[in-house]
Amino acid sequence: MEIKNAVAGTLESGDIMIQIGPGKGLDINLKSSVEAQFGSQIRSLIRETLSGLGITDASVNAVDKGALDCTIRARVTAAAVRASGVDVWKD
Repeated sequence: MEIKNAVAGTLESGDIMIQIGPGKGLDINLKSSVEAQFGSQIRSLIRETLSGLGITDASVNAVDKGALDCTIRARVTAAAVRASGVDVWKD
């Protein structure tokens, strides 16, 4: 699956900005004020969401502003759909 550059989310409080681009393997770069407490969980959630969408090669930059798990999944999914062109919501 070809991955292009795409972005989803904002830098507002309670949100996360996800930038996806081409890469080898899943390279996740995370900046978060709660990284010490939740960094591993956030990275795992990003990796799990992308793997579930069939994306195994991508470079991901994430800037977290205290997003909940459901918001992280939604932003990663939206960025992945924009990056891959595959609509996961289409029947």
